[in-house]
Amino acid sequence: MSKLAILSLFMGQTRNRFLQYHDPQNVADVLDMAGRTEGCEGVELRYPADFGDLRVLKDGLARNDLGIAAINFASVRNDRWLRGAWTADETADRREAIDDFKRCIDIAVDIGAPRITNCPLNDGFDFTFEIDFARAYDTAAECYAEIAAHNPDFQICIEYKISEPRMRSLLGTAGETASFCQTVGADNLGVTLDIGHAMLANENGSQAAALLTRAKRLFYVHLNDNDGRADWDLLPGSVHTWDLVEFFYTLNELGYEDWMTFDIVPKEHDPVETFATAARLSRKLEEISTRIDKQKMQSLMVQRNPARTMDYLYSLL
Repeated sequence: MSKLAILSLFMGQTRNRFLQYHDPQNVADVLDMAGRTEGCEGVELRYPADFGDLRVLKDGLARNDLGIAAINFASVRNDRWLRGAWTADETADRREAIDDFKRCIDIAVDIGAPRITNCPLNDGFDFTFEIDFARAYDTAAECYAEIAAHNPDFQICIEYKISEPRMRSLLGTAGETASFCQTVGADNLGVTLDIGHAMLANENGSQAAALLTRAKRLFYVHLNDNDGRADWDLLPGSVHTWDLVEFFYTLNELGYEDWMTFDIVPKEHDPVETFATAARLSRKLEEISTRIDKQKMQSLMVQRNPARTMDYLYSLL
């Protein structure tokens, strides 16, 4: 069974274009909050935000008996790389981002993190004729190739998202990202499948998981939910209940047993309560998926009769 983790960012202060929620928290307090969250066994740490004092970080992890699901390398920062990190026009900007990523890899190995995930949110475009697409893919591929080569035994994950803050991201779908990874050609470069980002891109999360697994690029999973119109980062199953059941069923069929991390925004609510609920809901959805008889489901999939399939699924409740 996969372990559940919390993205540390959402234990502290968050904001959107209109509102700001909660007070800022230092990393020790964030880890203590995560340690109090029933059902969660680890964290996805932020780089560089959580790494001001490695001793404090290590002590907090040990004190709360927390594992590390991943480190989230921020390539979107307020003071640099405003036109993208991996597709920046200036070579010096790309070099700075690459070198910082390499430092992050070394730190990750030191503290026992299994992977680094990066969502290249600002590498994209807003207008027609804004960027040279071929050049953008080339420079991004060169950057990720050098990053992956820094430690070929260490997993590097690209978390795709169709848009935000750019109108369209360079890597916005499972297929685009798998193809890009294949172009780079590094075995340790794969994909973080955020189920909400798949929904936002009008994908079926189970289909995306199957595609990425067949491409040998499904490295890591984020859990949340939304209505397909925005990346709301809601509790899993709050909108797409049966989709989440199918997702857990498919991950099990594909043999995925690694971390699943909650990428959820509590807004004004108590983060500890929110993430504990997320864990309970996820385990419940996962448990429902285990009620499905595999031979029965294979037979239903051959028939492709939705009336019979849905009737069977609801009989499991």
